[in-house]
This record gives sequence, structure tokens and C-alpha cells, in this order.
Amino acid sequence: MYGQINGASRALEDVRARQQEVQEAAHRKVDQLRQEYLEIKALIDASEASSTRKIKEEEKRVTSKFDNIYQIILKKKSEIQTLKEEVELALTKGDEFEFLEKATKLQGITTKPVFVPKVELNHELIKEVCQGTSDLKNELKRCLRQPQDKKPEELTVPGDAGGHCGPHTPKTHRPAKKPLKEEKKPRKPASAALNKPVTFGSSEHLVNLKPTVQEGAAKAPPVPPTSASLTAKVLENFLTKSRPELLEYVVKVVLDYNTAHNKVALSENYTVASVADTSLNYRPHPQRFTYCSQVLGLHCYKKGIHYWEVELQKNNFCGVGICYGSMERQGPESRLGRNSASWCVEWFNTKISAWHNNVEKTLPSTKATRVGVLLNCDHGFVLFFAAADKVHLLYKYKVDFAEAVYPAFWLFSTGATLSICSSK
Repeated sequence: MYGQINGASRALEDVRARQQEVQEAAHRKVDQLRQEYLEIKALIDASEASSTRKIKEEEKRVTSKFDNIYQIILKKKSEIQTLKEEVELALTKGDEFEFLEKATKLQGITTKPVFVPKVELNHELIKEVCQGTSDLKNELKRCLRQPQDKKPEELTVPGDAGGHCGPHTPKTHRPAKKPLKEEKKPRKPASAALNKPVTFGSSEHLVNLKPTVQEGAAKAPPVPPTSASLTAKVLENFLTKSRPELLEYVVKVVLDYNTAHNKVALSENYTVASVADTSLNYRPHPQRFTYCSQVLGLHCYKKGIHYWEVELQKNNFCGVGICYGSMERQGPESRLGRNSASWCVEWFNTKISAWHNNVEKTLPSTKATRVGVLLNCDHGFVLFFAAADKVHLLYKYKVDFAEAVYPAFWLFSTGATLSICSSK
């Protein structure tokens, strides 16, 4: 009985542990879904902006032609008016010789009738843009109408705590039904169960908790840092890692259209940012930068270790860093590194500086055009590397992050371009 009581106690703990795992897995799935939907919304917003821009450009092209035609006709009218006045003036001459001389000169001047060329909008282009938008809407409706006939148990698999949430998830989870059927075995006598895993539940859903204990022992969650010495040791370890070792933590960074300043142009599937010559007139958004030409990454990071690299082109007025989502979007304090909510390395002409809380630290110059950023949320530090075949440290910050952080980028001069390197 003592053995059974101990087994039951362990089983209770295991049930709670598995319940916690399920809750954490569900929360992770919800976070992943939220990020996916944010990206979908950003893609739709960008598509709308692109379609609107095409029609606006076509409108501008046609109206510009009309402006030119208007100026030509206005000039033509002025010439005809001047000729008319000269003819009327000649008719008032009393001297016949003077009249004949003036009339001879006027006869050599010819005027052509006013002609207005045909100018129209490119209706094929407009039709194509509208059809593309309609096709996108219909495809979205079709996807949303697909029946959601998957059973809950097909989506719940023990140990699936960190899988990717994607469209093929239900298919890969179907085999999980087989182990559940194999557990439908009759209970053994109590005397034989003293050293066996304890099972609870009805005859339809028996749950064997012994494998869970073994999995927990094999895959114990990482222990959070408990001292500054541990953080220093982890930091020192990362400072000695090679570039291939850092690339093991690489993540895919996508730029957030809704945060881009009106002079920051995004391209290449939102992985390239550059400075436009004129305002792009993005639609207003509460997260959009309105003072500095900056843009944030779409995804935020609150825990774990993450690494990404950025290629700089014409790197004389640009910056790479991280910031809290709560960072200001308006006014001088919204500039990267000029507040307490952001950290960055900045290229200003030939000078390289690290900025945080409006405090500048001048750094040694480097010829490297690629910057690596390693963010360790668990131990509280961010490292900036000059990345080539080998990496060398540009600057490091030790931070007890108070909230989730986003990749952040600043561009100033026309022609400056930042490219997020492929996660591959």
C-alpha cells in the first residue's frame, strides 16, 4: 500500500506536469498563430499599398501628359492671339507702303489648328491590378471556407511542445492515435502494480505516466540563471564561438511593413530596406515611425537565443540594433539608441558608434559590411559582431530585458540599403 501511495503521488505530480506542458504548448501555438496572422496582415497591407501605388503612378503619368498638352495649347493660343493683334494693328496703318510691308511679313507666318491628342489611362493595367486583388480575396475566402473537421485528439500528441504550427500539422499527428489504442489493456492486480507505472482514467482513455517521467528526466527544462557569475560564464562562452556555431541560433527576420517610415522602401519579401527619394505615403498606423527613417522586425523575442545577420550597402548612414515594442514612434526620442528602450551600433559617415539611452560609445572602424546580432534573452545580453568568414566583437550590452524586443534598423542617406541575410 505504501508503494501504491508513493506511485499515486508521483502520478499526481506527473499529471500536473503534463497538464502544464499542454498549457505551455497551447500558448506557444497561440503565439505562433498570432505571429503568422501578423505576417499575413502585413502582406495584405503591402499588397494593398503596391496595388494603390500602381494606379496612382498611372494616374500621375496621364495627368502629367495632360499638363504638358495644356501648356502646349496655352502657348499656341498665345501665339495666335499675338498674330491677331498684329493683323489688327496692320489694318490701322494709313501709309500704304508700310501696310504692304507689314502684310507681306504677316503672310509668311502660318498657324495650324489646335490638336488635342488622345490620352487615356492604361485600362489593361488597372484591370490587371483589380483582378489580382479580386483573385486574392477569393482565394482567401476559399481557404477560410475549408471544413475544419479534424478531431481534437489528432492535434494533441505527447511531447509535441515546440513543433511548428503549419498547415500540415494534423497529418503528421494522426499516428498518435495508435499508441492510445495499444494502452487499452486490462488492469493488473494491485500486488503486481507496486513497481509498475500507475494508470488512471476510463477504459477508453488510459494514460500511462511512466514514459512521461522518463522523458522529463531526459529533457529537463533549462535552469534559469541564478547569479551574475553564471551570466558572465555564458557570455564568455558566446564570445569565443565561431560563426558556424553562432549560425546554429539563426532566425528568419522579416521587416514589419506597419512600422516602416514613409521614406523606407521594403522589397525582396520584406527582407531589404532602403531609403526612397520621395515619400511613399504609407497608410497611417499606430506602430509606424513618423520622425526617423526606421523599421522594425515583424517578430519579437522574449526568451531563448536568437541570431541574425544584416548586409550593409553604402554603409555610411545606417544602424542595426534591437528595441522594445513600446519605444516611441514620434519625435527625436524615437531614434534608435537615443532612448532607454533601444540598443544599436550605428555607422555615421566613417564613424562607428554604439548607442543606448542617448549615450554614445565610439568603436574601432571595420571594413566588414555584414553585422551579426546575437540576442540572449535568457541570460540578458546582446552582442554585435562584424561577420565575415570569422567574427569579431563590435560591442556588447548586458541588459535585464523588461519586455519583448524586436530587431530594429535605421537608414538615413539615399541609397543606403540593409539586407536581412537568409536564415539558410
